[in-house]
Amino acid sequence: MVRDIPDLSGWIIIVTGGNTGIGYEIIKAVLLKNAKVYMATRSSEKAAVAIARLKVETGGKEAIFLELDLASLSSVRNAANDFKQKESALHVLFNNGGVMNTPIQLLTTDGYDLQFGTNVIGHYVLFKELLTPLLAGAQSSQDKKARIVNMSSSAQMFIDTIHFDTIKDTPKRRKLGSAKLYMQSKLSQSWKHKNGSTKTYTLSIHVTFSSLGALTPLYAGVSSASGDLNGKYLIPWARIGKMRPEASDLSVGEKLWKWLEDETKS
Repeated sequence: MVRDIPDLSGWIIIVTGGNTGIGYEIIKAVLLKNAKVYMATRSSEKAAVAIARLKVETGGKEAIFLELDLASLSSVRNAANDFKQKESALHVLFNNGGVMNTPIQLLTTDGYDLQFGTNVIGHYVLFKELLTPLLAGAQSSQDKKARIVNMSSSAQMFIDTIHFDTIKDTPKRRKLGSAKLYMQSKLSQSWKHKNGSTKTYTLSIHVTFSSLGALTPLYAGVSSASGDLNGKYLIPWARIGKMRPEASDLSVGEKLWKWLEDETKS
């Protein structure tokens, strides 16, 4: 339960898409435990409303707005730079923001399928741009690791591979359809692949609704007991769940990682 979260004084945390839903509940929980939290989201107006509400609900504790549009790689890089100008370390990155079943005609600013571009590519670039503060956060952590928590979904069970020829706008993408494109993005978030450093580790979470839905990502992000779960897929409540067998295929994970690296070179 939230009451079991240890004191997080000195921890610096980013939650993407944190102005509503599970992200909001994550922010509230870690604020109550004295973490410094950045709410990374698109709308300053919606963030201001959420931050004011959190201040009331936490007895005066205040999240910090970080402008971030995951569907724009320039926005992602700007957000990371803004953060690095303020902070030298990052202990937990909750990749909570995302979109689902969007109209097929919608693309990201950079021309990618909106769901894959937001849920996968945007978060990948954010991680890469924040690697230096994450490594610094690892050095100041008791277990010498920083944590990246990806929000996946049981939807990853209903597609068996990544169709790389559907990530940009092609006839194959439109034929695959919005629902399958969403499933593909969720499978990609749970794929086992290298994360660029032995001092960071990544967990994927099956999400559910309400404040209880925040318990599993909170366990992954701030519990000392989750330190040996690198690459695992957690389901409610903080249990190791089943991924598709293909999600353990490291060769596909490496292919995805290389594709992301090649596509996002700045």
